[in-house]
Amino acid sequence: MTDRTFISGYVAIIGRPNVGKSTLINRVLGQKLCITSRRPQTTRHRILGIKTTEDSQLIYVDTPGLHIDDKRAMNKYMNRAAASSIDHVDVILFVVDGMNWTEEDEQVLQRLKANAEAPVILVINKMDKLADKEVMLPHIEKLAAQYNYSNVLPISARKGVNVDQLEAEIKKLMPEGELIFPEDQLTDRSSRFLAAELVREKLFRHLGQELPYSITVEIEQFDDEKNLYRIGAVVYVERSGQKAIVIGKGGELLKSVGKDARLEMESLFGKKVFLRLWVKVREGWGDNERMLKNLGYNDEL
Repeated sequence: MTDRTFISGYVAIIGRPNVGKSTLINRVLGQKLCITSRRPQTTRHRILGIKTTEDSQLIYVDTPGLHIDDKRAMNKYMNRAAASSIDHVDVILFVVDGMNWTEEDEQVLQRLKANAEAPVILVINKMDKLADKEVMLPHIEKLAAQYNYSNVLPISARKGVNVDQLEAEIKKLMPEGELIFPEDQLTDRSSRFLAAELVREKLFRHLGQELPYSITVEIEQFDDEKNLYRIGAVVYVERSGQKAIVIGKGGELLKSVGKDARLEMESLFGKKVFLRLWVKVREGWGDNERMLKNLGYNDEL
């Protein structure tokens, strides 16, 4: 590290489901940390992504999407994890999806008005999907008038458009500080946690619309054997009829999930991975607070 002024702090990334929060954090970090899919509510936990440079350490807090439907215990958990992320941070990024403003966006805005103490940057994502950028200007002006934002920036997290500018704006708002985490640390999460997330991501992608929200993954075995990780993961579903869907005809779907997850784990961990998957039924896990805690959904409760 050099002797020049060093800045450090926390950046919360909030918004409704499926606006590209995880894609944005992966883009900023320059590598994949947070799982992504086209399905809303892919992110279920609060995850820190740490970016350290010569003059800064920015800790990005990826959060579940805030949503209106909180009848299930799982949804209540995700809303609490997301809402609590705006406390004790230095900058808040409120991410919205292009021209789409929904009731859930409005809900996030009201939470900011009631609770946010840090400066807020409005990030209008998915600009690459707009053919005529000029139609965006009145929309930006309308959104900017809703709150006293520090800045309003249109970006494309997927393509990296204006992301460097966003980082520069964040740094302007950051306090002087010291390293909070070791400079080579990427996240606060363990390899075991990341392995479970990668299996769940591949399930989301292979299952499409069928059952992603009835599924969770628990790592039962995670052994480090020199040049090999030996990992055993259990996929839990809520009903017996869902088990056959996850396994697939002749076990093909589960094999595909396992292969894709294994290859990505090897890329992330820099080691060979031996991965075994099982599917078990745990009825009603997503609507039971005790079961959620037992399955690891307890870090923000």
